[in-house]
Amino acid sequence: MIGKVMIAVGLALAGPAVFVRAGDAGQGTPAAAPAAAPAASPTTAPVPMLTATVVARYPHDTTAFTEGLLWHDGALYESTGQPGASDVRRVRLADGKTLAKATIPAAQFGEGLALWAGQLISLTWHDGIAHRWDVRTLKPKGQLRYTGEGWGLTADATSLIQSDGSAALIVRDPVTLAERRRVPVTIDGRPLRDINELEYVRGAVLANVWRTGFLVRIDPATGRVTAIVDLRPLVAEIGPTGTDSVLNGIAWDAKGDRLFVTGKYWRTLFEIRIDEPRR
Repeated sequence: MIGKVMIAVGLALAGPAVFVRAGDAGQGTPAAAPAAAPAASPTTAPVPMLTATVVARYPHDTTAFTEGLLWHDGALYESTGQPGASDVRRVRLADGKTLAKATIPAAQFGEGLALWAGQLISLTWHDGIAHRWDVRTLKPKGQLRYTGEGWGLTADATSLIQSDGSAALIVRDPVTLAERRRVPVTIDGRPLRDINELEYVRGAVLANVWRTGFLVRIDPATGRVTAIVDLRPLVAEIGPTGTDSVLNGIAWDAKGDRLFVTGKYWRTLFEIRIDEPRR
């Protein structure tokens, strides 16, 4: 089964997303790209498939259409989508209670979320507007403009890193949102698109692949996928709750060395440990 999953995930998404069933637990995996897609080098080691161990489970708001997730100063911050129901909120980990909330204009669809210099920056899907919020009060601090779709967002020490559904990471100036460069994302030498929510963890970018039960770990310098993390057991635990209720949401507590994941409308937020291969 692992071999089949590796083949399915390793194939490119060069056109519209097509999905095949790839196992007894979880959502579909990316299907094949056209035959013209470049083949992986025979000398390149295959991308490792990793599993994850659940460390703890916490309640999650089942009305939250999770688009962005991060950890800061003892709390979770979450951005949610859907027209008329998009917001940015501070959430208590222990019981999933929303402690504070900022509402995104009703006509806009909230997307990814990142923290920069004491402000939260939240994207919108089709509006080209990024909202800035004071991280302590969640009061609005202004807006920024960008072109293209907004999907996921995270930050490293010098830049914002965005996804837009394509096979690329977009590196942006954190003050102006001006595009600095694009980094093509590849898996076994082929482009991988539908990259969604992002989190910067220990020098790498962890990303949800939309409508799959997998995370990928991306080298932000090269765009190369260096590992796949199989979270289909978590998807199976939640069970079918609708076509949009997919795995989405990654938060990293650097001080506590904790990694959290959840999904749209999921009842549970999981703390997980990625099972790294022994060296």
